[in-house]
Amino acid sequence: MTATHYDYDVVVVGAGHAGTEAALAAARLGAQVGLLTTNLDTVGQMSCNPAIGGVAKGQIAREVDALGGAMGQAIDATGIQFRMLNRRKGPAMHSPRAQADKKAYQHEIKRIVEEQTNLSLRQEAVDEILTETYGDGLRRVRGVRVRGGFEYRASTVILTTGTFLQALMHTGETKTAGGRAGESTSGASARHSRGSGFRWQGSRQERRLA
Repeated sequence: MTATHYDYDVVVVGAGHAGTEAALAAARLGAQVGLLTTNLDTVGQMSCNPAIGGVAKGQIAREVDALGGAMGQAIDATGIQFRMLNRRKGPAMHSPRAQADKKAYQHEIKRIVEEQTNLSLRQEAVDEILTETYGDGLRRVRGVRVRGGFEYRASTVILTTGTFLQALMHTGETKTAGGRAGESTSGASARHSRGSGFRWQGSRQERRLA
């Protein structure tokens, strides 16, 4: 018996800042997009400092905004402080930063994602990247398999797992697997990506192997 599958043009794994912007951009271009996240309650979550912009990051935030991204819209709707950093320094160091209401920003991003045409938001844990070798010897992606055996098939898969890809948290001398406190890591997809020929930089041992 074959596993149940869903067909998309693009599958995006991870629904943080990068994942939501990638999914929204593809959907705006007319692609049928599946956005997969391990927890629907953490879409667009701001994990650390609840700010958009700042030194270096401000340039990226402006580029995302210029390309029609959701980040600028969400911070305009949920910002609680807007300021220009480093005014006492030269113009090259001036940088806009907006502090957000963390929960309000998260909810606004999720609202934008849920209302976007051509985009389906699904709660899934990805265990395997599906590939297929063609006659020319090249291996091409054809989707992902999630926990439970279901397949999301697509000719384009975008991985935006951030700190969840086989992440390790350190608390004193204690080491705990997880992308952030209270949330699991994406260990299975990391192991499979290595087996599929992906080269990625992780521990010192991984860097030596790469």
